[in-house]
This record gives sequence, structure tokens and C-alpha cells, in this order.
Amino acid sequence: MTSSRPTTPRPNDPCPCGSGNTLAECCGKYVSGDAHAPTAETLMRSRYTAFALLDDEYLTRTWHPDHRPTELDLDPNQNWLRLEILDTERGGLFDSDGIVEFRAHYAFGRDRGMLHERSRFARADGKWLYVDGDIG
Repeated sequence: MTSSRPTTPRPNDPCPCGSGNTLAECCGKYVSGDAHAPTAETLMRSRYTAFALLDDEYLTRTWHPDHRPTELDLDPNQNWLRLEILDTERGGLFDSDGIVEFRAHYAFGRDRGMLHERSRFARADGKWLYVDGDIG
């Protein structure tokens, strides 16, 4: 199946996370590996962006090794539309763990859906990692 989305995002495209900044000014530097997300919320936003861009390498790299799946199967026909951050607990510059609650809206063909998750993050070796989450 072929996706209608471009395979290579441009740095001046709007960031998929919805910050209002360009991809280069926002999540692009994290997804590319040029920088590390400074907070759990920033990592959440960059991981959403990676899902939208079908970047399984970044998702794997930022998944805690104790919980990381052996394989990711991203569907190019699932179009991530919008991210809403609902709540954060800890996850700041000086924290070792954090929680980010979000809603991620998507389209799959003509169907629309929403993923609501309360995600747990931990800092390891100075880098934030996604641990797991409760889907609600």
C-alpha cells in the first residue's frame, strides 16, 4: 500500500507535534539525534512526531530497553492528525521520572480515532526514555 504522505519531511514544515514551530525548530533535532529531549513532555512530543514520520529507529532508540518491543510495525496508512497534552507530572530538567497524559488523534482511511494514554518516562544516562503507558 502507498501512503499519500511525503516520505521525507522538510525542515521548514510545521512540526507534527502541534507546537506551532517548524520541524527543525522543534522535534526535528531530537528525531535526527542532534539533541536529546530535555523533558519527558518534549520526548513525548518528539515520539509523536516520529510516529507521524514513520521513524521506527527513533522510537526504538527512545524506548526503555526493559520494555522495548522487538519489532515495530508502523502503518504508513495511519495518518497522525493532532496531539493534545492533557497533564504532566514531574519529568522536568532535574527529575528522574515523569508522566505525560495525552490524546493522539489519527485517521486511518476514512475512519478517525484517538489514542488516550498516560505514559511513564524515566531518565537513564541523562536521557529521557519512554517506559510504558496505560491506555484509557
